[in-house]
Amino acid sequence: MKFFIDTANLQQIKEAQDLGVLDGVTTNPSLMAKEGISGEKNVINHYKAICAIVDGDVSAEVISTDYENIIKEGLELAKLDDKIVVKVPMIKEGVKAIKYFSSEGIKTNCTLVFSAGQALLAAKAGATYVSPFIGRLDDISTDGLSLIEDIRLIYDNYGYETQILAASVRHAMHIIECAKIGADVMTGPLSAILTLLKHPLTDSGLAQFLADHAKAAGK
Repeated sequence: MKFFIDTANLQQIKEAQDLGVLDGVTTNPSLMAKEGISGEKNVINHYKAICAIVDGDVSAEVISTDYENIIKEGLELAKLDDKIVVKVPMIKEGVKAIKYFSSEGIKTNCTLVFSAGQALLAAKAGATYVSPFIGRLDDISTDGLSLIEDIRLIYDNYGYETQILAASVRHAMHIIECAKIGADVMTGPLSAILTLLKHPLTDSGLAQFLADHAKAAGK
């Protein structure tokens, strides 16, 4: 399973990259705003800075909702770097745009997916990635992980190559369960990725090893 980090924070992206497990980055307008990035030129430069750090795909989201402007924005974003994946919302005009981008060999990420039907449409349109938001579904007392299971079954039934990108991942168990179900990618905050490192028995075991080594060395 690929690990993407869901942020626009360059320091966190670099930390994840340095850890050696990062496969890509997802962003959105809210994450850009959180970092104080505003204005078209600044946003574009920030995407370039992200691409300079990571080796894998970087999802850059369009903000238009009509077909013509989604295409216009997407083409401009795709020109920035070969790593750019045009992130398009799951709406009628977005699906049409995904079909166009697919025909032009431009990678896409269909975002804000909350049902298996939406994921099916995105795959038929040729999306590179589909992003079901499992954390947001959990927030409204709906099982987000079951959606991943449904999409996996449908894609496997018909051989769709669209990758399932589990989005809105909140914690370590989300990541583990997504891996068990067969999500191709997970994207979440750095904190969620780092929690995979932690286990109390690892901490206590290491402390014991170091204590025994010090004792043996006469320290």
